[in-house]
Amino acid sequence: MKLKKNDLVTVIAGKERGKKGKVLKVFPDAKRLIVEGLNYSVVYNRPTQDNPKGGLSKVESKLHASNVQLLCPKCSKPTRVGYQLLADNTKQRICKKCHEII
Repeated sequence: MKLKKNDLVTVIAGKERGKKGKVLKVFPDAKRLIVEGLNYSVVYNRPTQDNPKGGLSKVESKLHASNVQLLCPKCSKPTRVGYQLLADNTKQRICKKCHEII
Protein backbone atom coordinates (compact mmCIF):
# COMPACT_ATOMS: atom_id res chain seq x y z
CA MET A 1 0.00 0.00 0.00
CA LYS A 2 1.39 3.38 -0.99
CA LEU A 3 -0.11 5.39 1.88
CA LYS A 4 1.42 5.27 5.34
CA LYS A 5 0.58 6.42 8.83
CA ASN A 6 0.95 10.22 9.41
CA ASP A 7 0.61 11.02 5.67
CA LEU A 8 -1.54 14.04 4.80
CA VAL A 9 -4.31 13.04 2.39
CA THR A 10 -7.28 14.63 0.69
CA VAL A 11 -10.55 12.82 -0.01
CA ILE A 12 -11.40 12.68 -3.71
CA ALA A 13 -14.69 10.75 -3.58
CA GLY A 14 -17.64 10.21 -1.26
CA LYS A 15 -19.47 12.35 1.26
CA GLU A 16 -16.23 13.80 2.68
CA ARG A 17 -14.93 14.92 -0.74
CA GLY A 18 -12.51 17.85 -0.66
CA LYS A 19 -11.60 17.50 3.02
CA LYS A 20 -8.05 16.95 4.24
CA GLY A 21 -6.67 15.01 7.17
CA LYS A 22 -3.85 12.91 8.58
CA VAL A 23 -3.82 9.10 8.30
CA LEU A 24 -4.18 7.57 11.76
CA LYS A 25 -4.16 3.87 10.91
CA VAL A 26 -3.70 1.76 7.79
CA PHE A 27 -5.27 -1.65 7.08
CA PRO A 28 -3.29 -2.92 4.05
CA ASP A 29 -5.11 -6.27 3.77
CA ALA A 30 -8.48 -4.54 3.36
CA LYS A 31 -6.99 -1.54 1.46
CA ARG A 32 -8.63 0.81 3.94
CA LEU A 33 -7.44 3.54 6.28
CA ILE A 34 -8.68 5.81 9.05
CA VAL A 35 -8.27 9.57 8.52
CA GLU A 36 -8.28 11.97 11.48
CA GLY A 37 -11.52 13.96 11.77
CA LEU A 38 -13.28 12.41 8.75
CA ASN A 39 -15.99 9.81 8.06
CA TYR A 40 -17.59 9.74 11.50
CA SER A 41 -20.11 7.07 12.43
CA VAL A 42 -22.29 6.85 15.53
CA VAL A 43 -21.54 4.10 18.04
CA TYR A 44 -24.09 3.12 20.67
CA ASN A 45 -22.58 2.59 24.14
CA ARG A 46 -24.25 0.22 26.55
CA PRO A 47 -24.77 1.32 30.15
CA THR A 48 -21.88 0.23 32.39
CA GLN A 49 -20.77 1.00 35.93
CA ASP A 50 -18.45 3.71 34.63
CA ASN A 51 -21.11 5.14 32.30
CA PRO A 52 -24.52 4.27 33.84
CA LYS A 53 -26.55 6.20 31.24
CA GLY A 54 -24.86 4.73 28.15
CA GLY A 55 -25.34 6.93 25.13
CA LEU A 56 -23.94 7.75 21.72
CA SER A 57 -20.40 8.57 20.64
CA LYS A 58 -18.80 9.50 17.32
CA VAL A 59 -15.95 7.35 15.98
CA GLU A 60 -13.89 7.74 12.80
CA SER A 61 -14.67 4.96 10.31
CA LYS A 62 -12.48 3.40 7.65
CA LEU A 63 -12.19 4.87 4.15
CA HIS A 64 -11.14 2.92 1.08
CA ALA A 65 -7.66 3.84 -0.13
CA SER A 66 -8.95 4.55 -3.65
CA ASN A 67 -11.04 7.43 -2.29
CA VAL A 68 -8.03 9.42 -1.00
CA GLN A 69 -4.92 10.92 -2.56
CA LEU A 70 -1.65 11.87 -0.92
CA LEU A 71 -0.90 15.59 -0.50
CA CYS A 72 2.69 16.20 -1.60
CA PRO A 73 4.60 18.05 1.15
CA LYS A 74 6.69 19.92 -1.46
CA CYS A 75 4.10 21.10 -4.03
CA SER A 76 1.06 20.66 -1.68
CA LYS A 77 -1.10 19.18 -4.46
CA PRO A 78 -3.00 15.89 -4.42
CA THR A 79 -0.83 13.42 -6.28
CA ARG A 80 -0.28 9.78 -7.10
CA VAL A 81 2.66 8.02 -5.50
CA GLY A 82 5.50 6.48 -7.47
CA TYR A 83 8.69 4.71 -6.50
CA GLN A 84 12.28 5.38 -7.47
CA LEU A 85 15.51 3.55 -6.76
CA LEU A 86 18.23 5.81 -5.41
CA ALA A 87 21.97 5.41 -6.04
CA ASP A 88 22.40 3.37 -2.85
CA ASN A 89 19.64 0.91 -4.01
CA THR A 90 17.03 2.16 -1.53
CA LYS A 91 13.46 2.49 -2.75
CA GLN A 92 11.80 5.86 -2.04
CA ARG A 93 8.30 7.19 -2.64
CA ILE A 94 8.10 10.12 -5.06
CA CYS A 95 5.45 12.63 -6.09
CA LYS A 96 4.25 11.98 -9.64
CA LYS A 97 3.70 15.72 -10.23
CA CYS A 98 6.91 17.35 -9.00
CA HIS A 99 9.14 14.21 -8.86
CA GLU A 100 10.37 15.07 -5.35
CA ILE A 101 11.02 12.44 -2.67
CA ILE A 102 8.20 12.24 -0.15
